Amino acid sequence: QPRLVEAGGGSVQTGGSLTLSCAASQLTHNMWSMGWFRQAPGKGREGVAGIDKYGTTIYADSVKGRFTISKGNGSDTLLMQMTSDTLFLQMASLRPEDTGMYYCAGDPSGTWFESGLLAEEYNYWGQGTQVTVSS
Repeated sequence: QPRLVEAGGGSVQTGGSLTLSCAASQLTHNMWSMGWFRQAPGKGREGVAGIDKYGTTIYADSVKGRFTISKGNGSDTLLMQMTSDTLFLQMASLRPEDTGMYYCAGDPSGTWFESGLLAEEYNYWGQGTQVTVSS
């Protein structure tokens, strides 16, 4: 059973940076589409960034130019293990509105049927990691 485990959340001040990671096991990482979502208190789950099996990336307008999604094994973004890989989300210039629970998602289809930022496009989810940005 594929498993996704997020890490790297925390509390930062406005303008700070964080890098989230998602350890993906029991899946062929480079054949899957992967994404990051977030959910603020009282709000729905929002797509933040996605990357398909071809390496195509997509970002929500609110994070373009500030967030970067990537796949890798932590030391070499071009070399990936077959049974355990890591998805990253580098976040810079953080704002209070970036606060929320961040979730890693994956799907074995490898591609998106819509934008790559819809929750329906992913079938496997992690438990989330909290990001809090204070002003």
